[in-house]
Order: sequence, then C-alpha cells, then structure tokens
Amino acid sequence: MVCLVGGTIALRFYVLRFCGVESRAINKYLACKHENAGPDLLRRGSLAESAMVELWLEVESKHFDPAIAPLVYEMVVKPVLGGATDATTVEAQSEKLGKVLDVYEERLRESKYLAGDGYTLADLHHQPYLFYLMQTPKAELVTSRPHVLAWWNDVSARPAWRKTAEGMKFPTSN
Repeated sequence: MVCLVGGTIALRFYVLRFCGVESRAINKYLACKHENAGPDLLRRGSLAESAMVELWLEVESKHFDPAIAPLVYEMVVKPVLGGATDATTVEAQSEKLGKVLDVYEERLRESKYLAGDGYTLADLHHQPYLFYLMQTPKAELVTSRPHVLAWWNDVSARPAWRKTAEGMKFPTSN
C-alpha cells in the first residue's frame, strides 16, 4: 500500500499486525522473522557480535546516510527529474562522505565486514546508495580507499545483491 507519511510518499509493509514505513525497520523485522533461512544478519547468537551490528547500523543511519543521500540525489536523481546538479552540494557532501569513509577504511583494515567477520544487516544497509554512487564520478570516494573498495567488491558480488541490483536501474535523464 502506498501512503503519505510526513509529506513524503512511503510504502507500507503489512505482515499480520506489523506496519512499517521505514526500510531499516522492515529489514530488521525480516531478518528476525527469517533468521534461520539464510545468513545470521543480526548475529543474535552472540551479545558482543549483536552489539557490533547495532553499532554499525547506527553509524549507517546517523553518519553514512546523511552524507551520501544528498550526494546521490544531486548526481543521480535530480538529473533524471530534469534538474541541474548543484556542484556546491556535491562537493560539500563528498567531503562529509569522505570523512565517514575514512572511518570505514580504518575499521575494514581490522575486519572483513563492518560488524566483524561475517556479512550482516549493517553491510546490507549500505548497498543501495553505494550502488548508485559507484555509477558516478564520485565513485572515487570508494575506489581511493582500498579496504572500503575490497568490502564493496565483496558485498556487491553476493548473488542476492546482484539479483536486487538488476531491478535498481535508474532511467537516464533526457
């Protein structure tokens, strides 16, 4: 069901009595509901590992997303809608994202994935925006950081992600 939430259009996801309009909450719900059907995306078997997943989910929502979302909007979405990319916004957001990715580079020197040695929901939540960023000249923000690039190459090569990404093609601007 499509509805208006806070002035924006959102999809409502209904399962029994669960209703969510926030993709992170929906993803977490699905990871819990289907925890035995695939990789343990939340690491609920270990308190320490679960805490690391939660920490990196917070980093994604509070630091990564606010830096990358406006950047992808300016470089990918706005041109498709017929607007002109604002170079000042692109540079400001690139600087912010670069600082976040510097922290990721340090973290990924220590572990294969953000929350440890296994793929988790924290990694998954980064994939949509990175998918679009990697199709722009600002992909250099990732490619210039060897550990971030290795992580991106790994998570974006997952079969489930490849299938998902096939449906994420953005129309080109006129």
